[in-house]
Amino acid sequence: MKNIILLLALSLSCLGFGQGNTHTQLAGKFEGLAMTPPMGWNSWNTFETNIDEKLVKETADIMVSSGMAAAGYNYIVLDDGWMTRERDANGDLVPDPVKFPNGMKAVIDYVHSKGLKFGLYNCAGTQTCAGYPGTRGYEYQDARFYAKLGIDFLKYDWCNTQGITAKEAYTTMSNAIKTAGKPIVFSLCEWGDNQPWEWGKPVGNLWRISGDIYPCFDCEFKHEEGNWSSWGFMKIIEMRKDIRKYSGPDHWNDFDMMEVGDGMTNTEDKAHFTMWCMMASPLIAGNDFRKMSKETLAILTNKELIAVNQDKFGIQGFKYSAEDGVEVWVKPLSDGNWAVTFLNRSEVAKKINFDWKKHTIKDGDFGYLADFNSTVFELKDLWKNKEIGNTKKNFVSELAPHDVIALKLIRKTQ
Repeated sequence: MKNIILLLALSLSCLGFGQGNTHTQLAGKFEGLAMTPPMGWNSWNTFETNIDEKLVKETADIMVSSGMAAAGYNYIVLDDGWMTRERDANGDLVPDPVKFPNGMKAVIDYVHSKGLKFGLYNCAGTQTCAGYPGTRGYEYQDARFYAKLGIDFLKYDWCNTQGITAKEAYTTMSNAIKTAGKPIVFSLCEWGDNQPWEWGKPVGNLWRISGDIYPCFDCEFKHEEGNWSSWGFMKIIEMRKDIRKYSGPDHWNDFDMMEVGDGMTNTEDKAHFTMWCMMASPLIAGNDFRKMSKETLAILTNKELIAVNQDKFGIQGFKYSAEDGVEVWVKPLSDGNWAVTFLNRSEVAKKINFDWKKHTIKDGDFGYLADFNSTVFELKDLWKNKEIGNTKKNFVSELAPHDVIALKLIRKTQ
């Protein structure tokens, strides 16, 4: 009788019954890969397709030696242009042998030897945005290729996708990655056109909410070669309303790679970095580390702001108020604390006189409350890295154009 039962169980397994545990175990390997917003570097903003082995190795070296790795930056992601224009005879992608003469595996091994993680780019369409082979129809083959290489992150774009739907295309690639078996952070670069925040949580770990970023405070850059625009960082922040409730640990709203160190003023870079931290966006640098100024490095490695971004609650901030060009943005933090940023959107200096007791901050999406009449908070200036009083007194300061003051409100124990 025992033999009959055993044979029956084996037969059901072969027919596909009883595989739930296998699928559950497989899915479990991919949970918790991005419990805080991913941090790292991507090649596109500065180099576009002009990438090679030397750039990757030098970037990895500087990421470690500069202190960026110690600050939390651990992904090096090669964007579009890493492959040849055609697949090989077996249909596999081919890393460009001129750009990567020792092969991609050697580059990945070098990055891993530095204690860092490595990512690659592809696209859901027939071709990538720069005209290289896309993944449409090759999802499972490409996923096996990435798993064999040992990558840790896949950025998946949305060019040349006529005739397919975003949710289906990204779900197919997500399933292919899981089937290949190598845990890989999956970044959906779908630009927010098909509301990925509504369906992306079981599919990937982060999803872009906008078109490409541009190194300016609040502009729209219209590209001559096509009917599309890139956006200043404040345009991106204002672009999507009411989606912060979809973001959190392991499923992030991605406001795009940063433009810190790519041509804006240091003041604007500081505002840009602060707002990405307030919005719990992935912190993916896009500048040339080999030419990075000490001011840019100081901005990117501000540990106080990074702690706001990486707070375990994983809650995206929101605009609390706007008056006379000055906006107040707030972000609930763990342990009953808050981050509060004063942002000058205008072109002239502004005076701030903020009476805490006249304000009660309510988070309508997540239910958090800061009542300054019943609770006293200590104030810490996160750019000056010093304590500056508490909420019993008005916060008084002056704010330059496009500048920010970022505070951490630390709940005072009674």
